[in-house]
Amino acid sequence: MAAQLDRIDKAILTLLQADGRIQNLDLANKIGLSPSPCLRRVKRLEDAGMIKRYVALVDAVKVGFGLTVFARISLVAQDAETVESFAQAMNALPQVTECHIMAGECDALLRVVATDLDGYRQFQMAHLTRKNGVQTVKTDIPMQTVKSSTQIPV
Repeated sequence: MAAQLDRIDKAILTLLQADGRIQNLDLANKIGLSPSPCLRRVKRLEDAGMIKRYVALVDAVKVGFGLTVFARISLVAQDAETVESFAQAMNALPQVTECHIMAGECDALLRVVATDLDGYRQFQMAHLTRKNGVQTVKTDIPMQTVKSSTQIPV
C-alpha cells in the first residue's frame, strides 16, 4: 500500500533523488520550509523506509566496466530452495548489479557489468552454472542506452 505523501514530502523526495548530498539548509529553502521542520520530515521519510539509503552513482565505464549485459536465466528447477540458493549466489557477486526473479519466459533477469566481452564470458563460465542452479543463459547486449534513471516519480 502506497503511503500518503503531501506536496512537501514529494518535493523533498524529488530533490533528494536528484542530489542526495544537498545540504538541509538548501533543501529547506527550495521547498519553502525552515531547516528544522525540513530535517524532521526527511528523518520521518527515512524512518518510514521511503528513503532507503544514500549512494554515489559511479560511471561504470570510467572505472573500467565498459560492458553491461542483461542475462535471461532459466533455472534447473523453480522450487523455493533452488530459487533461494540462486538468489544468494547472485547477491554475493558484485558484477551482478540487478537480479530480478521473473514471471514469464525466464526465471531470472540479471544486469551484469564486465570489463569487456571476454570478461563477461569468464564471469558466465565461472558463475552462471548448474552449481548456482542455472539451466540456461541467454545474454542480451544493449547497443545504446536511451534512458537510465534511479529516480522514482513521486
